[in-house]
Amino acid sequence: MNKSANSAVGSEVKAPFDMPEIALPNIPERSVAITDFGACGDGITMNTEAIARAIEAVAADGGGTVIIPSGVWLTGPIVLKSHIRLHTEHGAVIRFSTNYTDYPLIESNFEGLSSIRCMSPLYGEQLEDVAITGNGIFDGSGDAWRPVKRFKMTELQWKKLINSGGVVDADGEIWWPTEAAMNGAVTVEALRKQGSTATRDYEPVRSYLRPVLLSLRNCSRILLDGPTFQNSPGWCLHPWVSEHITIRNITVRNPWYSQNGDGLDLESCRYAEVSDSVFDVGDDAICIKSGKNEQGRKLGKPCEYVVVRDCTVYHGHGGFVIGSEMSGGVRNLLVSNCSFIGTDVGLRFKSTRGRGGVVEHVYIRNIRMKDIAREAITFNMYYEVKGDPDALAEINEGTPQFRDIFIEDTVCAGADIGIQLKGLPEMPIRSIHLNRVSIEAKQAIECTNAENISLREITVVPEQGPVVRVHNSKNILLEEIVAKTESEIFMHVTGDSSEQIRCTNTSTALSKESIVYGAGVKEGAVQV
Repeated sequence: MNKSANSAVGSEVKAPFDMPEIALPNIPERSVAITDFGACGDGITMNTEAIARAIEAVAADGGGTVIIPSGVWLTGPIVLKSHIRLHTEHGAVIRFSTNYTDYPLIESNFEGLSSIRCMSPLYGEQLEDVAITGNGIFDGSGDAWRPVKRFKMTELQWKKLINSGGVVDADGEIWWPTEAAMNGAVTVEALRKQGSTATRDYEPVRSYLRPVLLSLRNCSRILLDGPTFQNSPGWCLHPWVSEHITIRNITVRNPWYSQNGDGLDLESCRYAEVSDSVFDVGDDAICIKSGKNEQGRKLGKPCEYVVVRDCTVYHGHGGFVIGSEMSGGVRNLLVSNCSFIGTDVGLRFKSTRGRGGVVEHVYIRNIRMKDIAREAITFNMYYEVKGDPDALAEINEGTPQFRDIFIEDTVCAGADIGIQLKGLPEMPIRSIHLNRVSIEAKQAIECTNAENISLREITVVPEQGPVVRVHNSKNILLEEIVAKTESEIFMHVTGDSSEQIRCTNTSTALSKESIVYGAGVKEGAVQV
């Protein structure tokens, strides 16, 4: 079996945990071209059967490489097999069909839950030794599937879109490619409540059940090296319950407005390395997941032993993200030497009540960020929840936990909020450690429902508000905090649970008031 690239991981970035060797696919040297089986790269001829015959022939001989030459290759889903490398030559554009009926309905998984979906354009299940390589482009024809929200369009773009066909919802705010897609959510929810898993019941809303571009399920020894994956109907790349995954030198592109246009979602996977890749997408870019709510906890497959390094993210809701579907747990991750340029959020950790699961032992180093629209670094356990952040709830199996997370040597030039730590009152986020972080932001540091937090050598350039806000948090260490601009207040402390806040080696000379206490804060809560 081929050796993994883990030796390179060891030489460039040393994981602070025992990172197992990642095995690469073992694929025989023989190869064929899809043109040997009648494929035609004229952009018009449907090549689904020719590509399937090529893959089947090579698999029958024990495996090898199926070559897609230069050309525009129209096809339906490509179903991968074990011991197969799908290799795209320079100039190869694989254009997936816009005909919904080309995509069979299958039992799958989406957004952390089992579901009936259309088969993915690139699909494989229970495979060993599978690779997609080369310099080609896989285009998922996502425009034929995705809804579009009006506020993301200019008026000219919106008019062009609605004139192209499809339907607009009653509020005039969302365009859908078909009426069945527009009504699909109601139909699918009714079928779920009935417990229906028969694919025939979902046929009327096939156009709503848009697939991810690449779905690899229960696979081992996966390699993605070189191609561009773009314009996905849903998420772009989705390895699920798989192991020994190497993703390198790829480009992932989706329109910035693409609904659910995630770049990479590693879900309940282990032993993975993602490196030297570029993402420019419509939702979260590099995302770690492990199932949703009770289903995720019952499956019990954490996402673990993952290294992400030397990647660049342009547009995306988050540059590197954990959650919100993390019910099976996440642990032993290293993220190093990545750049996020113009993402909505930089480092994004999100969950909510009902998820459960534990996220722990995450190490993030050497991150560079610029022009972040919202938070540079955020931990938010109130994802998609409205209500009183101080209202307690029962601690149970649905209570998420985030702990033992380390972020260091990180720079952000421009953000709305620098550092946001927001736990639950019944389950604070714990043991979050930030060292040597420099952030220019409108607001600097917020800490709510958190315990055992250390912020060391933090430089902030806030435009407004207190430099540090602390609410119902305890055992907080602020050491060598440097604020480069003047402010009315250095630290504002609120909440009757706030205590054991230590501020050392820090000058508050640029603030008119050092510490302001809200009602109910214990005497001596802050030690300077």
